Parts: sequence; C-alpha cells; structure tokens
Amino acid sequence: MSGQVGIGIRSGSYGSLDKHIQNGTARKPSKMLKEKEKERLFLWICKFAGRKKVGMLFLCLISAAVFIWVLYVGKGEDSQEGNTVSISVNESLSISDSPSEISTTNAIGLTTNFALPPPAPSYFLGYHLPQGHPCNSFTLPPPPADKKRTGPRPCPVCYLPVEEAIGLMPTFPSPSPIIKNLTYIYEENLSRDGEFGGSDFGGYPTLTQRNDSFDIQESMSVHCGFVRGIKPGHNTGFDIDEADLLEMEQCNGVVVASAIFGNFDEINEPKNVSDHSRTTVCFLMFVDEDTEKYLTSSGKLGISKKIGLWRIIVARNLPYTDARRTGKIPKLLLHRLVPNARYSIWLDGKLELVVDPYQILERFLWRKNATFAISKHYRRFDVFVEAEANKAAGKYDNASIDFQIEFYKKEGLTPYTEAKLPLISDVPEGCVIVREHVLISNLFTCLWFNEVDRFTSRDQISFSTVRDKILSRVDFRFNMFLDCERRNFVVQKYHRDLLLRLTPPMVNADISPPPPSPPPPLPLLETSPEKVVTSSIRKGPGRRGRDRRSGSRRHRKVVAGSREMEPS
Repeated sequence: MSGQVGIGIRSGSYGSLDKHIQNGTARKPSKMLKEKEKERLFLWICKFAGRKKVGMLFLCLISAAVFIWVLYVGKGEDSQEGNTVSISVNESLSISDSPSEISTTNAIGLTTNFALPPPAPSYFLGYHLPQGHPCNSFTLPPPPADKKRTGPRPCPVCYLPVEEAIGLMPTFPSPSPIIKNLTYIYEENLSRDGEFGGSDFGGYPTLTQRNDSFDIQESMSVHCGFVRGIKPGHNTGFDIDEADLLEMEQCNGVVVASAIFGNFDEINEPKNVSDHSRTTVCFLMFVDEDTEKYLTSSGKLGISKKIGLWRIIVARNLPYTDARRTGKIPKLLLHRLVPNARYSIWLDGKLELVVDPYQILERFLWRKNATFAISKHYRRFDVFVEAEANKAAGKYDNASIDFQIEFYKKEGLTPYTEAKLPLISDVPEGCVIVREHVLISNLFTCLWFNEVDRFTSRDQISFSTVRDKILSRVDFRFNMFLDCERRNFVVQKYHRDLLLRLTPPMVNADISPPPPSPPPPLPLLETSPEKVVTSSIRKGPGRRGRDRRSGSRRHRKVVAGSREMEPS
C-alpha cells in the first residue's frame, strides 16, 4: 500500500488531476508552474553567470542593493533616536513635499530620499523699457529763456502710467554686495571709553569702531541708534505708542514718511495719488508732543489719528533738544521703525507730494536698477562750499563745522572735481530720499546717521564721506538725479512761522471805510464876451523826464485876460 500511495503521489505531482484531488497533500498546479519558472531562471542565470561581463554586472547590482539597504536602515535608526517624524517649514509644507528633496525607488522596492542643496536666492537685476518707448528717447528741454527768473525750477520727467509702474514692481529684492547679515548694537550699559562724540541715543562708538564699520564684511554689527533697547521706539528714546508700533509693523510694501517737530511746518496733503496707493502705501507723519497739541487744539487731529492720508505717529522722550537733529531719526533710520517695509520715500515736512509713489519708485529706483536715490543740490556741489554757506547762514555753530571739515580733510576729503565723474556732486538736496530697504542701503543710512550723531546735524556735509567710503569697497547701486527732477514731484511750501507772517491781517467786514471826499469846486471867472480871446494854442513839446515817467496828466488851463486885444 505504501508503494502504491507513493506512486500515486508521484503521478499526481506530474499531472494526475484525479489523484491530486484525492490526496490533499499534493501541490497546486499554479504553484508548480512558478517553481518551474524559477528553476528555468536559475538555470539561465547559471548559464550566463560564467561570462565575465555578465558576472560583473550582477555583482554591481548586488552591491548597490546592499548599499542602499544599509543607508535605509541607518536613516531609520537615526530618525528613531531623534524621535522626529517630519520637519515643518511653514506649518503647511513638510520637507518631503518640498522641491528640494527627490525620491527614488530601486529594483528591490526600497525608497530613498535625496536632499538637494537649497536653491540660490532670487534677486531683482533691473529691466529695460521696450524698444521705441518714448521714455528711452526722452531728453530734457532747454530751460525757458526768462531772464527775470533765474532760480531753481521743476523740469519735465518721463513717468510711466500708474498701472504700468505698479506692474513693474519687483517681486524679489535687489542684491546687496558682500554683506549677508546686518545686526545693530544694543548696549544696556553705555560704554564711553575712547569717546569721540556720540549720544545716549546713538551710543559712543570709538574711532576704531567707526573705521571698522566701513569695512564691508559678510556679517556685520554696527551702531544704528536706539542702542538702549532691543525694540526701536520702546524705551529707547524717540518712544512710540505700542499701537503705532504694531501699525508700522504691518507696513510690508511701500512707505511714504515725513516729520514735523517743534510745530515748525503745516501738514501738506499728498495729491494725484492713485486708489491703489491709497490702499497699499503707508503714509506716516512723525510729530512731537508740541505739534500734536497744536493739531488737536486746532481740530485737525481726532481719535482716528489720521489727517487725510497721513497716519500721525507721536514720538515722546526725544533724545535731542535740536528739532533738526531729531528729524534725522525717522529720515535716516526709517528701516528700523518700519522693519518689514520694502521701499520708502522720505519727504521733509515742508514738502507736498504731487506724484503717485509707484511712479516715483519706478522712475528713480527700478528703471535705474538702484537701491538708493537722492537729488543733487540745485546750486552747490562741493562740500567745502557747502560748509561755508552753512556758516554764513548761521545753520550751525561755526567752530563745530570747521572741526568736522578738518577731520574729513585729514581722512582725504578733497574739493569736488570732474575726476569724480560719474558722481555729479558731493552735496545732496537731502529733503527727499528714495530707497529700497535692503542690507546695503540700510548700512549706508546707519553710518550716515552715526556721522550726524557724532558731528554736526548738517547731513549735507557728511553725506559724501560716507558714500565714498562705501563705494570704495563695494558696488553700491546709487542714483543721484537732478534737483529740477525732484521739484517735479514735490512742491516746496513755506515754514509755518513764515506763513503766519505772510498772512494779511483780518479786516472786520462791519466797519466800512469812509467814502472819499469830493474834489473841491473849480473857481468861476466872470468875464464879458468882449474880453475872451480865442486864439490858436501851439502844441508844446511832449512830456520829458520826470513828468513822462510819473504818468501824471497835465490839464490845459484857459486864462482869461492874459492878452487883451481891444479894437481900435
């Protein structure tokens, strides 16, 4: 029996379906076919494995599979040790979803993730207007031949339409050469060792620190005002209410800023501003408490903290007694007060904006591929001449101006000559600044402010020194445009005290001036007809000298009885 059973099994294993069904221990036909295929594959591998090239190929495949398996196991162990499952980038995107990582699946089914290096940052590198665009061939017309008007005046500027200018706003920031990280010095306890000018607001940097700040490095830390606090405007001097600080942090695009301290100017409402600018541009007006008091008492400022487009920002605990020096804080350190802004336009308080901000940015920054733009002085272009003009006008203490000029001369300051071209001037008209808030322009205004804090508050004197030191080390994309172009988009108003003097006195309408007295009557001469002589009167010579210039009217008089002709 046992032999018959064994024969039955063998016959079943070779295809006897009936015996296979009866004996449940036999294998299924599908499984048999798979075993036959494996045997054939094994025989085929053995047949060709002896060949040299095929053997090497198989060896490489096996080595690659083992290597990938080791990496996979090691990665799994590291992830278990760190208890980390996924790294979130921005709370909605994980690294596995990031384009910086790719996944590959090998022949044995193992999946391996390869992390790519982070992509290079993107920068704005400028643009050119289309060929044939009218602004490409635009040239300034000759000034009008008006000998009576020889002072500064505006000139035409080729702006793009507002919609086109808005469409050309760069998506990415401009590059900053060399510098990649810029931080600002905070000193809880001010050090005055080696003091050479400075203040409690801006610190007391030594001359060594000053010189090092002009040596552009990849990572830098410099003095830039607000040294007594971590957050500018919060217990640092030039303190600002928390609500206003939060409002300024929301400005993440374009900012137009101005300031009035000491109630020195009237607030000028911007004109010709597009609806897009009204909703996307932050208009910030910095004032002190004296100006705030006047605006409130005059009914111009209410609980909304706005006057027209301007958001009124009140600064308290001012670090300087000089209003002009205080005004340099928002003028030069605006990037510290609005840290998220991309572009800004600074206007002195006496100026009225009459062109849309996006048109100004497109014309003087984006089209020129510049990060900082300022106009030249309308008359002076030499620092030495500017210093003498400031002394003659009593703008600052003469001894302090002389000390600053002598210090710069020892550092190599020379009078302006054509050798400095393409720089067209050493003296700016600093009432307007157009700039992009990138590291290099932020560094420039920080170092410019440090000179104003260390020496005199006349920023025109220190401007060229800071500019030339930076330009000697890096390619600072700087644009100095004509003063007449500046006067095209801003209108200069009078200071408030001068406006008050120019205002005519009020006249009471109830009191009317007395009517003019009638002229006295002419004397009547009684003459008889016989004594009146009608003679031809010879026209005398024309008026001369004083009579002709005065324009007086000479009346002809008839004198009765001057000549009597009696009939004989």
